[in-house]
Amino acid sequence: MMRMLMATAVAVALLAAGCTTIVPHQAASPPPLPPDPHTASALLKIATTFNHDYDAGDYGPVYARWDARSQQVISRADYIQRHVDCPIGSQALSRTEDVRPGGPHGSWLVHYEIGGQQLTDYWFYVRHRWVFDLVLSNPAAVKLYRMSPARYAAAIGCGN
Repeated sequence: MMRMLMATAVAVALLAAGCTTIVPHQAASPPPLPPDPHTASALLKIATTFNHDYDAGDYGPVYARWDARSQQVISRADYIQRHVDCPIGSQALSRTEDVRPGGPHGSWLVHYEIGGQQLTDYWFYVRHRWVFDLVLSNPAAVKLYRMSPARYAAAIGCGN
């Protein structure tokens, strides 16, 4: 009789366990970003925010706007860490001036100024998003980012 009760208890426990669904908690992926309008005014606004974020040291959103080729140069974490460890930004803030099509490979040109120096960045419209091309815009930075952190710091004069 005791065996029968134990067998019944085990069967009930197994049945109850089988009827209970346990779903492992998975981190929800962030919702997809809405598409960017494919207009000059949208790019001007996005590039202005991009340059402001860089000026303010908010490097996560800056990196998020990089195109896939540029993100292959350095990881997001390494990019942010290098700028935290060795800030190289100018004290002068950027002023985004205008945008227009006509750059190489179908890129759009974003003209901006920092401390009187005129600069141009290259942006592409990819999968309904405006993305920054670091490789075209700043090849010197690409060389620096490919260095080890110690060589990078020495090359930009960090810690001297």
